[in-house]
Amino acid sequence: MSGIAFNELDPHTRYKLLCGVVVPRPIALVTTLDENGKVNAAPFSFFNVFSEDPPLVVLGLQHKADLSPKDTTRNIRRSGQFVVHMVDEALAAAMNECAVDFPAGSSEVEAAGLATLPSIDVAVPRLAAAPFALECRQQVALAFGPGRELLVGEVLRLHARDGLIDHARMHVDFDAYRPIGRLFGNLYANQRDTFALTRESHAQWLARVENGDQ
Repeated sequence: MSGIAFNELDPHTRYKLLCGVVVPRPIALVTTLDENGKVNAAPFSFFNVFSEDPPLVVLGLQHKADLSPKDTTRNIRRSGQFVVHMVDEALAAAMNECAVDFPAGSSEVEAAGLATLPSIDVAVPRLAAAPFALECRQQVALAFGPGRELLVGEVLRLHARDGLIDHARMHVDFDAYRPIGRLFGNLYANQRDTFALTRESHAQWLARVENGDQ
């Protein structure tokens, strides 16, 4: 029972294991602008929120097989700006279409027939169909080997579809949101089946244990 030594595995096998174990993962559909003003869109499931103060998100950027940067990486390097869109059930098919290996200079947004809206704090347009859009600017990019970068971006502004946020309480209506999660291979997951676990203080936990409650 010595486990699996990752230094004995090839990168593809590591990828399969990590993607099968770390699930579900949130999906970022990221828009950027190329040098000709075309809107690029690409999905990333090596993604998450990292901090609220400052408000930060992280993206795992993978280069092409020849180790040249992909469109998203190249565009962010040039402008330092991008928009992260969360993906719900209604946006899933278009998100998957944006993963097609279109040639450089193409616009996945145009190919998928996605409408855009202007952002406020960045020049990159946002997708009108997205439930949430986070306007971001690059904070730092760290290279880990010749084919991987970790991008940290600051969230400047959040846009939400009408009805998804209770602005009085700043609560998200999760039932109306219906996000999807990335699993592995071609598998995704709905996030409808939820349950609650109340986080206890130590005093609450101690009282429960002393009363014999499980």
